[in-house]
Amino acid sequence: MIIAVIGAGECTPEVARLAEEVGRRLAEKGAILICGGLGGVMEAACRGANSAGGTTVGVLSGTNPGDANPYVDIPIVTGMGQARNVIVVASAQAAIAVGGGYGTLSEIGHARKLDIPVVGLETWSLKKEGYTGIVEAKSPAEAVEKAVAWAKKR
Repeated sequence: MIIAVIGAGECTPEVARLAEEVGRRLAEKGAILICGGLGGVMEAACRGANSAGGTTVGVLSGTNPGDANPYVDIPIVTGMGQARNVIVVASAQAAIAVGGGYGTLSEIGHARKLDIPVVGLETWSLKKEGYTGIVEAKSPAEAVEKAVAWAKKR
C-alpha cells in the first residue's frame, strides 16, 4: 500500500506537527509513504514515518539525490521540476494533503483526474457540482484511516 503525502515545501510548525503525525500513523498501518522528498510537509511526514519504522520514497524535482530530506529512504530523481507532482500522486492508491500552496493544489488536481482519492487536512477545499473533491479530515488519525481504507479498496 502506497499513500502520498502532499503539502508545501515550507510550512508552519503546526502544519509540520500534523504532517509528522500523519507519517507516523501511515507507517504504523504498514503503508509506504511517497512524497516530493523535499522540506516542509514532506520532511515532517517522512520524519514521522521513519520514527515508526516506515519506508519513505521521495520523488525529487531535480537530478541530485542529495537534495532529498534526511528522512527519505528511496530518493527518485526526475529532473522534471513541478511535473514530478504527477508521478507522486500517480504512484499512490490514495493521497493526504496537509496544508499546502499551489503545488499541492496541482497534486490534488492530478490525483482527482486520475481518480485517486484525496483526504484533506487543513488544506484546500474544492466543491463543484458533479465533481468529487477533497474529503475533509479533522485530525491526522482520521485522515490516515480514510486514506488507508480507500487504498485497500484500490
